[in-house]
Amino acid sequence: MTNLPAKEKVIDLEASFPRSLTDPDNFDLHVASSSPVLAKSFSLFSACSTGITTGNAWAVLGGAILVSLYNGGPPGIIYELCASHYLHYATYTKPSNVEHSTTVSFFYCFIGASIAELASSIPASGGVYHWATATAGPRYGRICGWFAGWLNAFAWTFAVASNVSMTSSMIVYAYTLYHPEANPQRWQIFICYLIILWICCFTVMFAQRALAAISRIGSFFIVAGLLVTTIVCAIMPSRTGSGYASNDFVWKDWNNLTGYSSDKLTFLAGMLNGAFAVGAIDCVTHIAEEIPQADKNIPKALACQVLIGFVTGFCYLVSIFYATNDLPKIMSLGSICPLGDMYFQATGSKAGALGLLVVTIAPIFIATIGCFITCGRTFYTLGRDDATPFSSKIGAVSQRWHSPVWATFACGIFLSFIGAIYVGSLTAFNAFIGSFVLLTTVSYFLAIFPHLLTGRKNIRPGPFWMGKFGPLVNIVACSYIAVTSVVYCFPYTLPTSPQSMNYTSVITCGLAVLIGLWWLVHGRSHFRGPQMTIEG
Repeated sequence: MTNLPAKEKVIDLEASFPRSLTDPDNFDLHVASSSPVLAKSFSLFSACSTGITTGNAWAVLGGAILVSLYNGGPPGIIYELCASHYLHYATYTKPSNVEHSTTVSFFYCFIGASIAELASSIPASGGVYHWATATAGPRYGRICGWFAGWLNAFAWTFAVASNVSMTSSMIVYAYTLYHPEANPQRWQIFICYLIILWICCFTVMFAQRALAAISRIGSFFIVAGLLVTTIVCAIMPSRTGSGYASNDFVWKDWNNLTGYSSDKLTFLAGMLNGAFAVGAIDCVTHIAEEIPQADKNIPKALACQVLIGFVTGFCYLVSIFYATNDLPKIMSLGSICPLGDMYFQATGSKAGALGLLVVTIAPIFIATIGCFITCGRTFYTLGRDDATPFSSKIGAVSQRWHSPVWATFACGIFLSFIGAIYVGSLTAFNAFIGSFVLLTTVSYFLAIFPHLLTGRKNIRPGPFWMGKFGPLVNIVACSYIAVTSVVYCFPYTLPTSPQSMNYTSVITCGLAVLIGLWWLVHGRSHFRGPQMTIEG
C-alpha cells in the first residue's frame, strides 16, 4: 500500500456505506491506489481546454457529417444540435406538413448537470464507475459500478477509433486531391490509422508533463480552425462565382433519404451525429485526480465544454452549409471524405480544400490524444480495483513517467485490432459512432438512475448540488437516454441489407454479455469496488 499523507485513512466505498458518502461534514474524497498517485498537472484552465479539445464539437461534426445528411439534410443536422440552453422546436417546411422535434444539446445539458453534480460529490478518475457504485447503494453498488465502468471504458475506446479513422481518411483524401489517378485502398488508410494511433498512444504514455500544454494548444487550434473555416466559407463562394446556398436550403428544406415514412423518427435517428459531437461530456471527470479542488473545478470545466462545444459547432455548420451549393453531387460521389468534397466545392480550389482539411485534422488529432487520456485513465481505474486482467500492471502508475503506462499501452493494442476490422467500412464507422454514444449514455444512466431511485441520499452534496431541481433534471436525463438507446439501434435506411444494417445493438449487447461473463469468472470473487480515501 502506498504511504498516505497524515490524517488520511483508506476505506472501502461499499463496506463503508453510508457514512463515507452521506456524512454532511466537509470531507474531501479521492481515490486511493496501491500505486503512486497521479500528479496534479492540470489547472482549471487546462482542464477546460481538455474538455473543449476532447469534445472538439465542430471538427467532429464535420468529420462525421455524412451520418446525418440522410436524416433531413442541413436543417436536420443544425436543429439536432441546437438549443443548448433552452427548449427549442425545429420547424421544417415541407409540401404537406410541418414537423417539430426537440434537440440534442438541450437534453445533454440535463445529462451534463447530473454528471457535474456527481463529479462534485465524488471527484475521482473512474467517473461513472465510482458514481454508479455509490448511488446504487451497498447491495447493488459493486455490480452496478462494474457494468458502468466497463461500458464507459469501451465507449472511450471506440471514441479513439472513430477519431483516428476520421483523421486517416482525411489524410488519404488530401493525397488524392493532387493525385486524382490514385485509387485509395483500405490498407493505406489502415497504415495511416496505425501511425496516428501510436503517435497519440506514446504521447499519452511518455509525455505526462506536456499533456496540459497540449490541451491548451488544442483549444487554440479549435478556436483558430473554426475562425479560419468560417471566414473562408463566408468569402470564397462569392470570389469563385459559385454563389451561396439559399436560406431555405440551410434552414427549411427537409430531405429525408432514409426510407422511413416518419420524419419524426428520421429526425430522432439523425440526432446521433449531434450526440457524437457533444456527447463526450464526462471526459474531464477522468482527470479529476490530476486537478486541484476537483469538486469545484470539474463542474466549471463541464459547463465550459458544453457551452463552447455548442457555439463552435453551430457556427461551423451554418458556415459550411451556406458554402455548399450542390449537396446531391457530393453525396453521389461516394468519397472516403465527404467533408473534403464540401471544402473543395466551397473554395473552388485544391489548395483551399487542403488548407481547410489541415485546420480540421489538427484539432481532431489533438482531440484523439485527449480521448486516449480518458480511455487510459478509465482502464487504469478499473485495473487498480482488480477489475481487469493483469490488474497489477493495468492499475499501476509508472514512477518514471508518472502516468498509467500499461493501461494506455493496452488500449493501443486493443485499438490496433479494432482498426483491422474497422477502417474503411462506412457500416463499421457508423456502428462504432453509435456504440460510443450508446455506451456512454447507458453508463451515465447506471449512475444517474440509481441516484434518482434512492432519493439522491447515497452521496453527500458537493459544492455543486441542484437541490430541489435535482430530481427533475435526473428524470429528464434518464428519459432521454432510455428513448435514444432504442432509436439509435434502428437501421440507418430502409429497406435494410447486411451492408446498411445498424450493428450498434449487436456491439452493445455483445459487450454486455462479455462483461457479464467476466463478472462471473473474475469480478464476483476478485473485484473490490472503488477504494476511497477520506481527508479530514
